[in-house]
Amino acid sequence: MLKNTLKSISPLDGRYATKLSELENHFSEFALIKSRVLVEIKWLIFMSKSKGIKFVPPLQKNKENALNKLVEDFSLQDAEKIKKIEAKTNHDVKAVELFIGKKLDELKLSSYKEFVHLFCTSEDINNLSYNLMLKGYLENEFKEINSFLLKDLKSKSKKWAKLSMMSFTHGQSASPTTLGKEIANFHERIKFHLNILSPIKPSGKFNGAVGNYNAHFIASEKINWQLISEKFVKSLGLSWSKYSTQIELKDEMVTIISTIENLNNVLLDLSKDCWLYISKGYLKQLVVAGEVGSSTMPHKVNPIDFENAEGNLTLSNGLLPAIREKLQVSRLQRDLSDSTTLRNMGSGFAYSYLAYKSLLKGLSKIEPNKEQIKKDLENSWEVLAEPLQTIMRKNKISDSYNLIKKISRGKPFDKKIYLAIIANLDINEEDKAKLSQLTPLKYIGLADKLAKEI
Repeated sequence: MLKNTLKSISPLDGRYATKLSELENHFSEFALIKSRVLVEIKWLIFMSKSKGIKFVPPLQKNKENALNKLVEDFSLQDAEKIKKIEAKTNHDVKAVELFIGKKLDELKLSSYKEFVHLFCTSEDINNLSYNLMLKGYLENEFKEINSFLLKDLKSKSKKWAKLSMMSFTHGQSASPTTLGKEIANFHERIKFHLNILSPIKPSGKFNGAVGNYNAHFIASEKINWQLISEKFVKSLGLSWSKYSTQIELKDEMVTIISTIENLNNVLLDLSKDCWLYISKGYLKQLVVAGEVGSSTMPHKVNPIDFENAEGNLTLSNGLLPAIREKLQVSRLQRDLSDSTTLRNMGSGFAYSYLAYKSLLKGLSKIEPNKEQIKKDLENSWEVLAEPLQTIMRKNKISDSYNLIKKISRGKPFDKKIYLAIIANLDINEEDKAKLSQLTPLKYIGLADKLAKEI
């Protein structure tokens, strides 16, 4: 009987369950059990097709198809049967082996039962299963949602490339930029981390109890077991780990986790910046009918999507480093602490994925408040202190920086004062004309060009 989500301890399986249903195919207990069944059956079929492993007879094509169909049609009822077996064995991987044995009996393949899990330690099955689950997420939901995010940011960057806007360094007004250029910064940062991640493929080991092919070699010294292992792991779409202890050393997995953690930091930065631009009135949020911003202040339109993204990215980046640090450390040939840790990998990625959805939703509801942006720039002539001292330096006026600093730092500075300074400057007429025509709205350098070039 399914548990009511209102009684779930984790909000991932409660409040946010409907937003994360697609991840159940990768990170649930069901997904793990199904992946184990897949690995065990694929290994049995692989051995039956390997000419070198003569003691495992070839499977008839219809029997091979029937075994593959067990994986394709694997159901919740099948998983429940395995959990019942596990309740007796107190060993999750052994329960899978026994389940497959019963299926072989039903398919009149009882003679193959002794070959199920042959040469394998539990970690051979588990490490491949977890890496297949991770691979599935990276190639599907993760890739898709980040593609949407990049596309949205690229569109906004180009659309608002010329929209002049005050920038802020140390929270203070600084040289103007454009809204499109600031969005372009995030587009390029996100793309940087995705490009690092793209060529990294989850890896797996398949070499027995402590990584040395002990059981394999005793069965036959003539078979190239390393080649067999490599071919099998690669047939699953994973990279092959030549060296391991009992456990796969997980350095590729840790690198993937670390890169996603770094990506999340960029998205956390984006979420906070959007929140701040909304608070400054630079971004407006579309009003959604029926939504309530405050239980007591009817006027409010809160930036809840960016706040939700921030909170969930923070949770994700609390879990992911803990998982990463644990997975790289194991006592001697192994301890079991990585098993408990790996079971929480899905939670780390689920909080990220939830944040990505919130961020996309928030971005879909914003538009620039052009009036407010323009008003702030028109009232901030002090930002032209920079071009003033730059042109003065170009014209070899001594101590230019300090001259402008005395006039502008912490003092009123408006258009009238700005033009009066220019009128008294001993500079060439071309530069004087350029400065006279300059306004805070026009002082954006190459920002619009940079925004369009992403």
